Amino acid sequence: MSDNSLRIAFIGLGNMGGPMAINLVKAGHEVYGVDLSETALQRHKEAGGKCAESIPEAVKDADVVITMLPAGKHVRAVYTGDEGVLTHAERGTLLIDSSTIDVDTARDVAGEAVASGMHIVDAPVSGGAVGAQAGTLTFMVGGPAEAVERARPLLDVMGKSVVHAGDAGAGQAAKICNNMLLAISMIGTCEAFVLAEKLGLDAAKLFEVASTSSGQCWSLTSYCPVPGPVPTSPANNDYKPGFAAEMMLKDLGLARQAAESFGAATPMGHRAAELYEQFCNQDAEKRDFSAIIHFLRQTG
Repeated sequence: MSDNSLRIAFIGLGNMGGPMAINLVKAGHEVYGVDLSETALQRHKEAGGKCAESIPEAVKDADVVITMLPAGKHVRAVYTGDEGVLTHAERGTLLIDSSTIDVDTARDVAGEAVASGMHIVDAPVSGGAVGAQAGTLTFMVGGPAEAVERARPLLDVMGKSVVHAGDAGAGQAAKICNNMLLAISMIGTCEAFVLAEKLGLDAAKLFEVASTSSGQCWSLTSYCPVPGPVPTSPANNDYKPGFAAEMMLKDLGLARQAAESFGAATPMGHRAAELYEQFCNQDAEKRDFSAIIHFLRQTG
């Protein structure tokens, strides 16, 4: 360990958390992993990480605690339960939650963390499993500037971009707004290609026109939902995720919940959620979210 090495507890070693934790190990930090999966723990250990049998064990004497968990209820339990982080970590510990959860839970947990004498940021990510492995994630961060600056060197190890979006919960707000927009734009892009097929227009020609004119968007130029134009898109790998449709549906649910709570009109986001729910109900929840083009072909 170097003089700059930190003792880090990393809770949640799944498809995203596992590679993120490994990148911290590679950077020379002492990373104690916690997960319900023995396979995930073994993978972490083989990469040079250490494993803890419980949250109290992992957070004892930790400089930083990082969490990557499925939903708000898990975040609340891990932080505020009797065996949780806030009960067993030292005052002054930096807490980084990279889960994608609802804004209200993020703010509630942040309030309890501050009351417990700890520093916390919500730092959800964009970039998917590929970005987690490559260390090229984008972090959308909410919290006090001092806490964000403490977290930044670690976020820089795991990602290529760190955006301080505002106070507690702002990171989550940025994430769900971004992904609602992404879902809408992907559905629109897919609809354009489906219509082109019906009209006898070659997909490559539509891409050539739209990618250099007013139809240009990330869903088209970086993640094209038809094989060919963008070799790295999931469409060229049998729509293996990427970013799974079930995860997009989850984020759309969070956006819808936030819109209802705060009185925002999001009719396109609402419709996108309905379409992704129908798509997932066709046993497609594990496919990449761009594979919704197949669903749109069927409904035409």
